[in-house]
Amino acid sequence: MSMLTLSPAAQAFDAVAPRFDERYGAWLSVAAQRRAVRAELTRVFPAGSRILEVGGGTGEDAAWLTQEAGMTVQLTDPSPAMVDIATRKLAPLGCPPPRVASAESVGSLRAELGIFDGVFSNFAGLNCVPSLDATARSIAACVRTDGAAMLVIFGTFAVGEWVVELLRGRPASSLRRFRRGDVPARLGGHDFTVRYHRKSDVVRAFAPWFRLESTRGVGIFVPPSAAEPWVSGHELLLRAAERADRVIAGPLAAIGDHVLYVLRRNRTPVGDVR
Repeated sequence: MSMLTLSPAAQAFDAVAPRFDERYGAWLSVAAQRRAVRAELTRVFPAGSRILEVGGGTGEDAAWLTQEAGMTVQLTDPSPAMVDIATRKLAPLGCPPPRVASAESVGSLRAELGIFDGVFSNFAGLNCVPSLDATARSIAACVRTDGAAMLVIFGTFAVGEWVVELLRGRPASSLRRFRRGDVPARLGGHDFTVRYHRKSDVVRAFAPWFRLESTRGVGIFVPPSAAEPWVSGHELLLRAAERADRVIAGPLAAIGDHVLYVLRRNRTPVGDVR
């Protein structure tokens, strides 16, 4: 896939791919949120599951699922640079070769890759897609009946981000997740747009093929990455926040930095996905 055919978001992540793990891997807030997601992954998907990862980036979660949870993961991502890094990371583990594919197009791989036990997308990859409807249809084409889709999407009522942005004197940024439609974003010197999906948006888009099973907040007391590097200097406070999150993540899912959705696949056929 050439740069000319990449979406603006894929170009942005292509630009930061070489330093992505170095930057985000060092941040303890990211690690804490990732632990919360992984605890749910092992609850939703049993060992031996065959999982399609959408927007898998550099392969950090795929490597963990393979080594620690005994799953087989087919990683996809729209950024060729991310996929190159993931390939180098995952090939020694015997993982299937990662593929360059957008969330809206993974369904077109069904004939080649078959049907999966579930689909997983972490840390707001689906906030970068222009059409949640097309994404839902594409994902549904890849999941067996009674399989699960576990989607980690930006929360729209993220109290932690309000606090961080207000303390930094950026009140306009504290309200950005309330905005509808395309919201400007910038990464690696590239401009693109994101969309902040409400729970009703997710349920509606996936309703033809999935029913909502549960939601869970990721990063309620645990601060967002916008609070770094301050958070990484206060590890004891972060551990206490993690313990609090484990108690309230279900009842207060709506105010998380991310919201983790578990949806269960019904029997409705999808048909051809182009």
